[in-house]
Amino acid sequence: MSTSGPDPRAIFGERRRLIALAYRLLGSVAEAEDAVQEAYARWYAMSPRQQEAVEAPGAWLTTVAGRICLDLLGSARVRRERYVGAWLPEPLPDRTEWTGGPEDPADRVALHESVSMAFLVVLESMTPAERVAFVLHDVFRYPFAEIAEIIARSPAACRQLAVSARRRVRTAHAPAGATATSTAAATAATTAATAAGQADLVRHFKEAWEARDIKSLVGLLDPDATMVADGGGLVGAALRPVEGGERIAQYLIHMAAKAPGLTLLERTVNGRPGLVARHAGTTVTVAAFGLAADRVTHIWAVRNPEKLRAWNRDTARGVAR
Repeated sequence: MSTSGPDPRAIFGERRRLIALAYRLLGSVAEAEDAVQEAYARWYAMSPRQQEAVEAPGAWLTTVAGRICLDLLGSARVRRERYVGAWLPEPLPDRTEWTGGPEDPADRVALHESVSMAFLVVLESMTPAERVAFVLHDVFRYPFAEIAEIIARSPAACRQLAVSARRRVRTAHAPAGATATSTAAATAATTAATAAGQADLVRHFKEAWEARDIKSLVGLLDPDATMVADGGGLVGAALRPVEGGERIAQYLIHMAAKAPGLTLLERTVNGRPGLVARHAGTTVTVAAFGLAADRVTHIWAVRNPEKLRAWNRDTARGVAR
């Protein structure tokens, strides 16, 4: 009995993995959806004979999607240079909190350490080639020989790109003067602390913010903490990072005073405990946290409404276009 080509169900079954890959590469659910959709469009644009000639359709789709993401990363760097204020990755809700239905992209992005906001922010510091090589190899375990086909470099060059990317990750998590050994130990301790107590810490932070208790907020913040806000020029947000625990606490109290009726909710943000601020039933801010030694060290506050569609019931379906 003749076959009409690769099983369409198997082809479509690659979509979850491709979305997960593209989100990590691009930091945007909407852009990840577009990149994967374009990869599928190129697949279905081929004739049945051309499709039958592809020995591994999943690998073919990964190669095409990876190249599309690489091109998008190059153009994104230019766009982000013109972005108003800081650019942060699009925050992901927990899949049980996603309101658009089971086929929405957040349900296809497995929440894992590699989608934490801290990890995604570090990825933003990499060159496009470093990011693709690192994510494909260290997160998705692709061999360098296959990565070489995607970024058009030798396997040895891809290996060096991944080494450079790992160095960026270590540097981002290392305190000043730390050695590689102490950095690894600190990272392991932070991970353990996060798993054990981040939810409680975020809850205490929420309670102090609601009470406008600046002393308690300062006590929960690391003295060298940093807060980055992303408003995209569409809503009010600090254009530069706010540095220092006391300054952050003062800024948060000031913002609370300017927004009466603001409701704070504990929610999962990119797989970690975070906070969501709602006003008049609309999510206006999603905050992710980094911590160390039972203190908040980083706050990433996404306020750009274009990045919060998944968090608002009325517009969540628009993200899954």
